[in-house]
Amino acid sequence: MNLDEMSKDELLELKGKVEKALKTVDQRKKADALKAAEMAAKEHGFSLDQLTKGRSGSVSVAKYRNPDDASQTWTGRGRKPTWFLNALAAGKSADDMEI
Repeated sequence: MNLDEMSKDELLELKGKVEKALKTVDQRKKADALKAAEMAAKEHGFSLDQLTKGRSGSVSVAKYRNPDDASQTWTGRGRKPTWFLNALAAGKSADDMEI
């Protein structure tokens, strides 16, 4: 491709295509990497989810449970969840919510 031989309209069209491609290059690379990882996992008889589930770092054990919704728990680390603060405001103690 010889840029010197292209018209202004052709150059502007090319510029638009290049800008669009640059915006999506990371997305395309991630998609390619994900596809390759899925294929590698499949070759070994696993799904990628099976291999990556629960591998996001150290796992903390829940220390508190929401008395109104047992599916909501908190480890006691980090910011207090809204349900924990609401229970405290309603007169419950942290001990009441310990698992």
